[in-house]
Amino acid sequence: MKTLLLFGATGDLARRMLLPSLFGLDIDGLLPDDLVIVGTARSEGDDAWFREKADQALHEFMDADRLRPDVVARFLGRLKYRSADVSAPNAFAALAEAVGDTAPKDLSIFLSTAPSLFGPTIEGLAKAGLAGDRARLALEKPLGVDLASSRAINDAVAAGFPENRTFRIDHYLGKETVQNLIALRFANTLFEPLWNARGIDHVQITVAETVGLEGRHGFYDDTGALRDMVQNHMLQLLALTAMEPPARFDATSVRDEKVKVLRSLRPIDSETVRTHSVIGQFEAGSIGGAPVSGYAQELGHPSNTETFVALKAHVDNWRWQRVPFYLRTGKRLAKRRTEIFIQFKAVPHSIFSGPGASLQANKLIIGLQPEENVSFRLMAKEPGLDRAGMRLREVPLDISMPNAFADKRRRIAYERLLLDLMDGDPTLFVRRDEVEAQWTWVDAIRAGWNANGMTPKGYPSGNWGPSAAIALTERDGVTWND
Repeated sequence: MKTLLLFGATGDLARRMLLPSLFGLDIDGLLPDDLVIVGTARSEGDDAWFREKADQALHEFMDADRLRPDVVARFLGRLKYRSADVSAPNAFAALAEAVGDTAPKDLSIFLSTAPSLFGPTIEGLAKAGLAGDRARLALEKPLGVDLASSRAINDAVAAGFPENRTFRIDHYLGKETVQNLIALRFANTLFEPLWNARGIDHVQITVAETVGLEGRHGFYDDTGALRDMVQNHMLQLLALTAMEPPARFDATSVRDEKVKVLRSLRPIDSETVRTHSVIGQFEAGSIGGAPVSGYAQELGHPSNTETFVALKAHVDNWRWQRVPFYLRTGKRLAKRRTEIFIQFKAVPHSIFSGPGASLQANKLIIGLQPEENVSFRLMAKEPGLDRAGMRLREVPLDISMPNAFADKRRRIAYERLLLDLMDGDPTLFVRRDEVEAQWTWVDAIRAGWNANGMTPKGYPSGNWGPSAAIALTERDGVTWND
């Protein structure tokens, strides 16, 4: 018998992602028949109350044609609920009773609570017998605000759960297109010979949002764009893009190669932070033709928290020597877009001449959202007789993943991550040494900002960030892929 113990079961993440993901797995027969899902949170309620909440979430976030009454009834029948204040010493007795004797056998625990509660929660789980040899613990971010706090959290986790049973979640790793980056690189002979400083001019990674704070006022103002997006999601994308081929596709091999990249990142410190980073904060403007307020107005008071950051990074190893990686992320930008943009180098010599013979270097664009696609831009001949010389044009080879795999359902990233958690496969989860390497790099940037007195530059909502972000790349003759 398997049990999933879900902390924060009444929160927004559970409502929007976790419960719909678990239901999606149940539809396809991927959940064990005997799986029990025990939800817990501080809210008072019983099994019937939680099942009603879950039913509402399914009807809000699942397509109506997938809500077959028999499957809904089966899924809701898996659910139990126990109210628990994890700071109270006796809170875990009710959870142990709900989990029953499955704890030493096969228990998966999903912890989506404030980091300050990680220590008391893990201590309570251990004392209640819920940290047995086959119990696995998944942790949602944020895992600290800097290296020191991250280490404190990891130490608290390690007191109850060893590294091989600790699953740190970065939901970007559950996205199909992120996993497809691995397949694109290592399942095709086309790219790997060019995937280095000899073939690639630069790399751009963009995570652009059009939304503002969305009710996350306190959290975001204490965090900012660097810690909210760069420290985890963007550095994971960079690591997957830059890593050496792993010996095999398993957790140890893949994560060993990622951490090598993260440890090879050239520090951006007080000496280079002004030339290698730009920070901004959105002001009033327009998104989709509708006026929106600035950050200070949304927040309710002035703040120096950055809502935009652009960085010029380098991976100091043989493969990537002198290849810049440009990262940018921000809120209230012109478009919602997450993509990895690979700019290849130009051909060393052009044999073509004439007015239509201008060559463009090849480009590879891996889109993660809002659409999952892969686009390769290459030069081709325009139709015609070409009496004045061959006319060339850049044309795209586009692969829309939903179209290419129309017979396959697009899954929520958490479906893969929850299933891997319950199966005990940590490949798409983040290891402690990865997290700490990420924090080491990010902490140096923040220290550099403070040492240089850098504060965010304003940019109108609906724009692509401060003008200094354009200058960051144009100094190198590079243009952002807008």
